[in-house]
Amino acid sequence: MSLPILTAICALGCFLICGIPSGLIIARASSEHVDVRKVGSGNIGMTNVARSAGASAAALTLLCDAGKGAVAILLARLVIAQVAFGGDWSQTLPQAQGGLASATLYASCVLGHIFSPYLHFKGGKGISVGLGAGLGFCWPVALSMLAVFVVLAIPTGFVSLGSVFAALSLVPLALLFGVRGLALVPLAVISLTVVWAHRENVRKLLRGEERRFSIHKKGDKLERGATDADAEKSAAEAAANDGKDA
Repeated sequence: MSLPILTAICALGCFLICGIPSGLIIARASSEHVDVRKVGSGNIGMTNVARSAGASAAALTLLCDAGKGAVAILLARLVIAQVAFGGDWSQTLPQAQGGLASATLYASCVLGHIFSPYLHFKGGKGISVGLGAGLGFCWPVALSMLAVFVVLAIPTGFVSLGSVFAALSLVPLALLFGVRGLALVPLAVISLTVVWAHRENVRKLLRGEERRFSIHKKGDKLERGATDADAEKSAAEAAANDGKDA
């Protein structure tokens, strides 16, 4: 089997595994029994789970999202190493001959989470799964991105700020650690897609409206999802305009 075909098959497997909506499942099974798509930001990621289902659910979501990314890419790299390189794992390192294949697997993990095939291609924002898959792709790059995230998110309380700059640091850090050539293309796709997934957060940051990280406590009132709130606001505005016209 040729390397491109094998990579495509393994990438599909990564996409399907990482598309599993861990946050949605965990929040529903939590004591709050909440559908995170209908509260807060409407996102299925760890941050919205923390705000709607509490610390335990958020920690489990982080573990599961990062875990599925790490397991998916490591298993896929193992298959490629065995089938395409006679069991030589080193050939799947990002700096080696199979670097493009490994970078493609990494991108598939993140894209699977953001565009979950189980939720009509809507999902999370790729940060937790990106950490896990990144560790399986090139751990020095992943840990450096985590450092960027921590330096920005912890002091400010804005998870989105750390996430966006961590994503933007991916390609420069990959270059720093020896990744070259076409292997950088899937990494650029990851970076741009994660920033795109945070586009509303970026707008709110620029307007000074972004919420800081918070953890839901039992008894706290849940916020309605942004989509529902926007829809109700639009309906109210339309009704007001109809009244004026009348």
